[in-house]
Amino acid sequence: MSVFADLRNGKHYDIMDEQYKKEAHTEFNRCRHLCHEINATDPDEQEKIVRLEQELFNGNLPENSFLTPPLQIDCASCLHLGEKVFANHGLTVMSVGTITIEDGVMMGPEVGLFTVNHEPKNIRTIMTKEIHIKKNAWIGARANILPGVTIGENAIIGTGSVVTKDVPDNAVAVGVPAKIVKMLE
Repeated sequence: MSVFADLRNGKHYDIMDEQYKKEAHTEFNRCRHLCHEINATDPDEQEKIVRLEQELFNGNLPENSFLTPPLQIDCASCLHLGEKVFANHGLTVMSVGTITIEDGVMMGPEVGLFTVNHEPKNIRTIMTKEIHIKKNAWIGARANILPGVTIGENAIIGTGSVVTKDVPDNAVAVGVPAKIVKMLE
């Protein structure tokens, strides 16, 4: 079993663990270099950006999904994107705990998706919880989605919100921490 599968299944890792360093840091370094190359590419060179994003996702990025540079993704092998996903510039993703983003999701500028946390009594130990964003959700600019959160189908997350708990289908959630303010019909 891989470190990534272990983390997804609830195992905690000391950041100095040799297996963790070997597997996770290999992926982190690969992604960091590719994100740097993507971010340094002239915006008019769309074909090159698309090619590099495909390489980042090991060929698993749907052709009709696009992440606008600049972006930072630490573990693209644990980030699964559906069809017609769009992220505006400034996306930050810490996906070592796995993130699934379903079809049609839209994300505004500077959205943060974070699956990683540290044990309070031993901050050198990391733990993760998966994030799941369901179909056609809309994540507003500068919203942050924290570990273990599921965003429901057609849900809207307001600009600047910090989402600490699940948001059901067709809900609008705003604030810090985000609270449901209405349901869509």
